[in-house]
Amino acid sequence: MKKRVVLGMSGGVDSSVSALLLKKAGYEVISLFMKNWDEKDESGVCTAAEDSEDARRVASQLDIPFYPINFEEEYWDRVFTYFLNEYKKGRTPNPDVMCNQEIKFNAFLDYALKLDADYIAMGHYAQVEKRNGDYYLLRGKDENKDQSYFLSRIGQKALSKTIFPIGHLKKDEVRKLAKEHNLYTATKKDSTGICFIGERNFDEFLDRYLLSKEGDIVDVDGDVLGRHSGLIHYTLGQRRGIGIGGIGTGEPWFVAGKDLKNNILYVAQGKDHPALFSTSMIGEDPSWILEKTPKTPLRCTAKFRYRQKDVPVTVDMLNDGNVYIKYDEPSKAVTPGQAAVLYQGEVCLGSCIIKSTEPLDKKYSYIHGI
Repeated sequence: MKKRVVLGMSGGVDSSVSALLLKKAGYEVISLFMKNWDEKDESGVCTAAEDSEDARRVASQLDIPFYPINFEEEYWDRVFTYFLNEYKKGRTPNPDVMCNQEIKFNAFLDYALKLDADYIAMGHYAQVEKRNGDYYLLRGKDENKDQSYFLSRIGQKALSKTIFPIGHLKKDEVRKLAKEHNLYTATKKDSTGICFIGERNFDEFLDRYLLSKEGDIVDVDGDVLGRHSGLIHYTLGQRRGIGIGGIGTGEPWFVAGKDLKNNILYVAQGKDHPALFSTSMIGEDPSWILEKTPKTPLRCTAKFRYRQKDVPVTVDMLNDGNVYIKYDEPSKAVTPGQAAVLYQGEVCLGSCIIKSTEPLDKKYSYIHGI
């Protein structure tokens, strides 16, 4: 009897080729399109409707069942509310990490199991490997597309039931397979941006849901340089859009910190300004892939943002349950609210949410949270 796989189809080429490979492997495939957000883009087009139709066409080509399912309520409660609350705290959240934890590998998994699924599948560039009864999350083969960063908060239940059909492939190989089999999405452009924002204006989107108040832009030496449009519109390390060019040495300015209480945006001039660098961080809400805290001190590498090169670190657990991560070399713009994802070689160990950082220069402690 064929094993049943419930596949999350997004309407993109990655999940389309995943469906193709699963069917070729002999699985009974059921495809589901997750509608997590109900809104039109700036041109009045509902991109979810377009993506759903593209997914339906590919499912029809492959002769597999296709059903749209609605997770809007779950998404609002578990992901979007979290996203807004983090911005209210002055932090910069990663909703894609939370979407995988709460929706794709939680709500979707529960729904699939009710359909008697043996497995779920997603078109992510990542891999699962079973070792001695435990399930490990590995980076995808394509270093440029590896999505293990976004999967760093899923646990054993989900991994034991998950297949990543394209995790062993590179993007150009996925495109080639799609073209060889004339899949409808073979030449479709990859989606960009946060799932519910897409390619629309990010600042305008935030202003619709959160109050933003103008305030002073102050350099890290205390001089007022201008006015900001609301702290929610800025993130640590940001260079573009600050609006204070031509001041000082002529070097670019970068966001160095935020003071929520006094509504101040702190900036520093020059890409190597010490105020932009930290030597360690504290992370909260650790989530381990193996669901057990590793022995510490732990030598491993970390990514503090997607596509960042791995940074060698030493990890320790604190008495309050938080994680202390010391970098071998100072790191730039480690941002509260983002995920610090830990690796040993190809294996993703898990992640924590960045709470605060320790500055390279102690005189800038007031903008780092320690």
